[in-house]
Formats: sequence, structure tokens, C-alpha cells
Amino acid sequence: MQPNIQAFFDSATWTVSYVVFDEPGGHCAIIDPVLDYDPKAGRTKNTSADKLIEFVQSERLTVDWILETHAHADHLSSADYLKSKLGGKTAIGDHIPNVQRVFKQLFNMEDSFNPDGSQFDHLFADGDTFEVGRLQGKVLFVPGHTPADLAYQFADAIFIGDTMFMPDVGTARADFPGGDARQLYRSIQKLLAFPAETRLFMCHDYPPTDRPVAWETTVAAQHAHNIHVHDGVSEDEFVGMRTARDATLEMPVLILPSVQLNVRAGKMPPAEENGVAYFKIPINAL
Repeated sequence: MQPNIQAFFDSATWTVSYVVFDEPGGHCAIIDPVLDYDPKAGRTKNTSADKLIEFVQSERLTVDWILETHAHADHLSSADYLKSKLGGKTAIGDHIPNVQRVFKQLFNMEDSFNPDGSQFDHLFADGDTFEVGRLQGKVLFVPGHTPADLAYQFADAIFIGDTMFMPDVGTARADFPGGDARQLYRSIQKLLAFPAETRLFMCHDYPPTDRPVAWETTVAAQHAHNIHVHDGVSEDEFVGMRTARDATLEMPVLILPSVQLNVRAGKMPPAEENGVAYFKIPINAL
């Protein structure tokens, strides 16, 4: 059965979230939802998440899963808020403890935070399958951008997170803690081994000025036109390019708050004695 797909683009973070469903009145999964965050004021809003809720309710859908492709560094997740409003189980890859251990140390997180993935309802391993109503999903382990990235396949559609972008933008960086350009190349080849007509759905788009935002392409288009990994680019060539390029990139604007929230499955850090929750800013640590 082919999935129905509704995309939601967040212009503040260039993020695309998705509702994937079998049929109106049926079941759905939400992929990579955004929590709005104002870094100047330290305030959150639910505007983006409420758009997802409005769509789910208008289509009379039951939420089975709230899926994260990885612990994002460029936007905060609204998974916990959506779960409180719509139900469903939160899920991420079973390598997330590797990421949690790094950031627990970096942010000196509270002793009660266990870097074992238990903040999520379910941890997926490579090759796992799961149901979304009449749809069957399959999990693909695609590390490199981080050590815990997943892609989710539904029939001929794969939601590839931050492995690749649209062909004219290229590929994701691989210099975050635990990232690895060589792993990223091999993960991309895993995705590009699917049939040419397979649809690939991006988690972000950073478009050149001469085209509008887009988030759907194909394996064939990536083979032919991806500026970083088109056919003929070797693993060593890619690693050299990616390493040199990453050395020129600044940290994402929201990396410090987003990682602290996202490794907790979208839950805020525990409030301190004054009743206020805080994100920490490590000085000269990144």
C-alpha cells in the first residue's frame, strides 16, 4: 500500500516535518516535528506542532508513532507535546545512547538522566519493521551525520533525515560528535541502492536563490545530479570534500538548546528549585 504524505515546512529552521498515513480516518506516523523556539527570549511556542495536530484531527487520524530520524541539532522537537495531545509512541534509533552519553557529559546533565534511550518509548534497530495502520514501515540505519541516524521506508517512499539534501544542495555535515564522513558516504550508497524511481523525502531544504523550497526527489535524480555524491564520486573524494567543507561551517544557531531537548525525546530539562527549567550554554566547549 502506498502512503499518503503531507509535508509541513518550517521556514525558521528550514525543516520539513511529515504526517504519513494510510487513509483518511485511519492511522498515521509523524516524522521530525518542530517545536518553535525564540533564542533571544528563550521561549517556546507550539504553532508548528499545532498545524500538525489540526491536520491529524481534520483527517480523523490515529497517531501510532512519533518518529525522529536522529537527535537534531538545528531544531527543537515537539514530540513530547504532540504525544500529550495526540498519543502515539515516540521512537528513535537504538544507537541514541551513544549520542546521549556525549551530551550528558558536555552539558553536565543531572545524575537522574540515564543515557540509555529510555526517554523514548521505543528504540529501532536496522531492519526493524512496524505498522502504521495498513502501512508497513521499515527502519534503515544510516549513520554518519550522527552515529544514530535512521531513515524510514514506507513502500516506495523513504524519509532520509539528514543524510542527503536536494541534489543541488548536496549532503549533510559529518563533524558533530560521533559523526563520520566515511560512514555517511556508505549510508548514502545504501539509500542509492534502492530502485531509481524510489522517492526520497528530505528533512531540510536550503535552496539556492533561483528555486523555491523543495523536499522530494528520487534515487535517480540523486545519482545523476547530487553535487556531492553523484555517480562517479569515490568514497575518498567524498570524505576529502566533506571534511574540508565541514571545517568552514559554523555551528547551527539552535544546536545548544535543541540537543538538550532532543536527547530527552522532546521533554524539557527538569525544573530547578525556583520552578524554572534551563538550557545550559557550555563556554568554549564546542
